[in-house]
Amino acid sequence: MEIITDIPALRARLQRESAIAFVPTMGNLHEGHLSLVRLAQKKADCVVASIFVNRLQFAPSEDFDQYPRTLADDCKLLQNQGVNVVFAPDEKGIYPEPQEFLLEPPPLANTLEGEFRPGFFRGVMTVVLKLFNIVQPQVTVFGKKDYQQLQLVRAMVRQLNLPLEIIAGETARASDGLALSSRNRYLGSEERAEAVRLHRVLSEIKHAVGAGNRNFLQLCKNAHENLASHGWEVDYIALQQRDTLAPAGVDDPDLVVLAAARLGKTRLIDNLEVSAGA
Repeated sequence: MEIITDIPALRARLQRESAIAFVPTMGNLHEGHLSLVRLAQKKADCVVASIFVNRLQFAPSEDFDQYPRTLADDCKLLQNQGVNVVFAPDEKGIYPEPQEFLLEPPPLANTLEGEFRPGFFRGVMTVVLKLFNIVQPQVTVFGKKDYQQLQLVRAMVRQLNLPLEIIAGETARASDGLALSSRNRYLGSEERAEAVRLHRVLSEIKHAVGAGNRNFLQLCKNAHENLASHGWEVDYIALQQRDTLAPAGVDDPDLVVLAAARLGKTRLIDNLEVSAGA
């Protein structure tokens, strides 16, 4: 495995590859990231993983400086998984001058996560497009855990005519159902035991909708109250159309329930795809 930190060296290395699968990450890797790597390995002989904590997607009040950076451990995991190239640039490499050209995402980016993290997706889409231009992969793998991000990236690829296939990886979970996340390490022991409630309330909504319940607002309200009564600060719980992330209609068959909530100082997100029952 090669670890490359600058763009010219990466481009020179990748010139001899006919097919590249790309897994962009912010590091602090766990089994969820490795599951995306395994998907990428099924699509191309050369797998590139990037590790870069993107300042543009963090608000001034968020945890950019505290975000865990574990490059040496990450590289060991990626090497053991058989990754060919790790691209680990510094901030000056990605942003050699102030980034005045920013990719403005569509109105979807101002809902759900975007409502509570203004400008977040502008930063995400800008760095993702830069990474696509740098690596020039044929396939890129994103996880479904960041469901809104996945749908925005898909839309960007379609609308900008990028020669790129987006593959979606299922959310990796702990044995009790908690979605794996780099931010889970912020949880204390009691918070970790409580954190599974987020997945539990989403599962209850999924089962209710699958059984034919169409009172979507009440289902989300009940889940919100359940979390709040156990000390959570809830940003949103919403049932949306799966492809567009527009609010779900009673006749829509393919849905997704998404949630974000804070437990102590840790903000967790999760989602489950839902098939509406008769």
